[in-house]
Amino acid sequence: MMAVSATVALSLSVAACGDDSGSGGDSSDALSGVSLTVGSKDFTENILLGEMFAQALENAGADVENKVNLGGTSVNRDALVSDNIDVYPEYNGTGWTVHLKNEDPSQDPQELYDVTSEADLKQNDIKWIGLSPFNDTYGFAANGDLAEAEGGFDFQAMADYLEATPDATVCMETEFPDRPDGLVLFEEATGYKLPASQTQILDTGLIYSETSDGNCDFGEVFTTDGRITALNLELVDDPGVMIVYNSSFTMKNDIYEANAETYDEIADAIFSDLDNDKMAELNSAVDVDGTPAERVAEEYLKDVGLL
Repeated sequence: MMAVSATVALSLSVAACGDDSGSGGDSSDALSGVSLTVGSKDFTENILLGEMFAQALENAGADVENKVNLGGTSVNRDALVSDNIDVYPEYNGTGWTVHLKNEDPSQDPQELYDVTSEADLKQNDIKWIGLSPFNDTYGFAANGDLAEAEGGFDFQAMADYLEATPDATVCMETEFPDRPDGLVLFEEATGYKLPASQTQILDTGLIYSETSDGNCDFGEVFTTDGRITALNLELVDDPGVMIVYNSSFTMKNDIYEANAETYDEIADAIFSDLDNDKMAELNSAVDVDGTPAERVAEEYLKDVGLL
């Protein structure tokens, strides 16, 4: 147990033991009388982070409305700005490029967090809470059989293969082709503009299985996704093209300031052990093993002393 987790466990007066419902142990009353609505994006990792924060807030005494798995990036950000939710997990790379509409983000996670959180607070009164060790950047995975036959891919080799193979396809989720931190970075780095004929739009979860089965030659993926190692997939090597994505919880600043110390402690405890390997392990527990996200989140919170 890292020191920060032990500190949080003391300050929130919670116990690491409990029953399977997540209501065991002694919850604190640090947030007694506080009502909060928690959202998240609609993919496993963000759902897990939302569940973790929701359960930890509730265990600290808050009355929590759980709107985890609310929708995509714009849905959650709009809901936060319009006070339909109070907090959701976001990524520093997304904040800098999508929400703040800046270019050329830093490749240093702390520096990117600092400039993003400072600008978002000043411009939009939104507070960024905590910073994850893991960097869940966008990437591509190739079908494993294809990768083996071609000797593996980096971004340029992938682009060259697509140019030479007109019937090859890249499967992506809805927003990726239009995001300033998405497909355009691959295209600018390789000089290959992906035509519509080679593009297939799928739900996020289907991209992994369809690429693994060979129905897509390449698929857009999140690099901490546990399905990459579990399925017939091989990551396409990124020479540093894609933007870094370390996670924080984003909240309206007036809500944050009312209980700042408690929110900081909860966020720091959640993120303390979440490096790339641990996040991929938790994602795999949901996507590969089939364990419900709320249960995976609950067990992790017990491990770090928040339940």
